[in-house]
Amino acid sequence: MAHFAKINQDKLVIQVLTLDNPNMLNDNGVEDETIGQQYLEQNNNWPANLWIQTSYNTIQNTHILGGTPFRGNYAGIGYTWDDVNEIFWSPKPFPSWVKHIETASWKSPIGDAPTLTAEQITQNESLSHRWVYLWNEETQSWNLTNLKS
Repeated sequence: MAHFAKINQDKLVIQVLTLDNPNMLNDNGVEDETIGQQYLEQNNNWPANLWIQTSYNTIQNTHILGGTPFRGNYAGIGYTWDDVNEIFWSPKPFPSWVKHIETASWKSPIGDAPTLTAEQITQNESLSHRWVYLWNEETQSWNLTNLKS
């Protein structure tokens, strides 16, 4: 099965469909995205150039089965197609966050959340607490929060 994202003129993913691989084969029996796009245009009344192939097994530019990542992330409804970098981007989580091309993910302007201490991890494991760092857009900082409170 191949997966294709249907995008609108604003490059927003509005649908994701599966396509049987025989509907994508060229005359040499090789899977060809262009053939799949033409098939989808003929059978779904949507322009071929607005069907973009996506990989079910790719997330944050990593193929979960060890293969070659394809287009950054598996497309989902509400994702955006970036044709310059050939990446499907999830919705931006906060206005200040920026694209990290190498991992096809969004990053805070100050980097990743701090690491929990050994004590906090132990408390999480014992279920007495549920410590996490949550992004605070107003202060542009990571706040340590106990979700069990």
